Amino acid sequence: MTSHNSAYQGYIAAATKSAKDSEIEIILETTRRLRRANDTRNRDFPNFAAALQDNRKLWTILASDVASSGNGLPEDLRARIFFLGEFTQAFTRRALQDTLSADPLIEINLAVLRGLSDKRNRS
Repeated sequence: MTSHNSAYQGYIAAATKSAKDSEIEIILETTRRLRRANDTRNRDFPNFAAALQDNRKLWTILASDVASSGNGLPEDLRARIFFLGEFTQAFTRRALQDTLSADPLIEINLAVLRGLSDKRNRS
């Protein structure tokens, strides 16, 4: 009965989680992975490349979302997020080719997380 109770609690938690909470969780996990991979890049470049690729995918989704005409965010915020998506794409290509740290990408993700957290706390 305990496993059913735990599964049920997990289901309830997932079902009641807001879209914003899910978004925060995904960005946070992507950022954590990128930070760990950045720290071990010299020892495990394939993991670093995979983490960069996951971050790139995240930003492709975010940029696509704000480019959609149905997105309800203010136009100037949508433009800034789209620009960050473009920057992330270009920087990721350079980081994979050169010896660039992923720190700027991590900082961007953290800034977005701070903004989402502030907005969630004000709601």
